[in-house]
Amino acid sequence: MARYRYKEAQLQIETTEQRADYRGQRSKWTVLRMLRACFISIFTASAASAATPLRDGDIIFHTSRSAQSAAIQRATHSPYSHMGVILYRDGKPFVFEAIATVRYTPLASWTARGDGGRYVVRRLKQAPKPAELEKLRAAAKSYVDKPYDLYFEWSDARIYCSELVWKMYRDAMGIEIGELQKLREFDLTDPAVKAKMRERYGAHVPLEERVISPAAMFESRLLETVATH
Repeated sequence: MARYRYKEAQLQIETTEQRADYRGQRSKWTVLRMLRACFISIFTASAASAATPLRDGDIIFHTSRSAQSAAIQRATHSPYSHMGVILYRDGKPFVFEAIATVRYTPLASWTARGDGGRYVVRRLKQAPKPAELEKLRAAAKSYVDKPYDLYFEWSDARIYCSELVWKMYRDAMGIEIGELQKLREFDLTDPAVKAKMRERYGAHVPLEERVISPAAMFESRLLETVATH
């Protein structure tokens, strides 16, 4: 009887050990399945990104961290306060933009300046022809080194970011991306906007000045979103 009880106890120990080993194996496979799922998710996201490479003429938007960004966002009710055009140089993507001066900025440097490194790329639904892209490049050359326009005036002596992109497409392809507005049509009631208006214009705000905003261009029906980050 004692021998039987000993064997029964030994069997119970072995069974317990087997169950523990099974639980350990099951836990191990659960972790491996989770890691596999994460890998597939990352790979799929990377593949999706690679499936939509940036092209010449793509229009890129982000939330700038400049001193005027908050005022632009609140006046236009949009998170996008800065933008530019993708143009390749020697096989590498650059953003053609108006900041201190109009210039080509490496894409990585441009996106790093945005809030959280986030950006959105929009593209013409009707793809430009090669000849039209050449005209776009020629239009870009005519604006290089022009100073930034802090007063958002509708002239070519100085130029701001959305004005640059809007005029490039008008000059190269005869299209208008986004609707022009008068300054008075924006939300000028926000304290941040009022403060920026006083700083720029004093008591003489040019309410009838024509303006094209990043928001108006972003919302254009001529464009579609092709990449977000």
